[in-house]
Amino acid sequence: QVQLVESGGGLGQAGGSLRLSCAASGRTFGIYAMAWFRQAPGKERDFVAAITWSGWSGDSTFYADSVKGRFTISKNNGKNTMYLQMNSLKPEDTAVYYCARGRSALIPRKVNDVDSWGQGTQVTVSS
Repeated sequence: QVQLVESGGGLGQAGGSLRLSCAASGRTFGIYAMAWFRQAPGKERDFVAAITWSGWSGDSTFYADSVKGRFTISKNNGKNTMYLQMNSLKPEDTAVYYCARGRSALIPRKVNDVDSWGQGTQVTVSS
């Protein structure tokens, strides 16, 4: 089992930046894909970005179309920490952001693909 704790949420302005962190403990990254999801009020939890373990060739990253070019996912295996750098923020980025570990090395694009969740961190973007 793995424990995931997010931090770094808060209030941002449109066009500004925020960085989220996800600290993992227990059975950490290993070969599992890691991801960020978000859930806005009254909406479903949606995929945002994912990062896989690709061995010696390095990690691969994947993004939802809505954040591509603005958000960057990364991780530091030595620190067991994953990050989401969010630039050019928009009011529609307002949501609770969740750190997630996939059930395998495959990208978790749906809620059912996720093995473990963090508690979530609120991100609010003002216009």
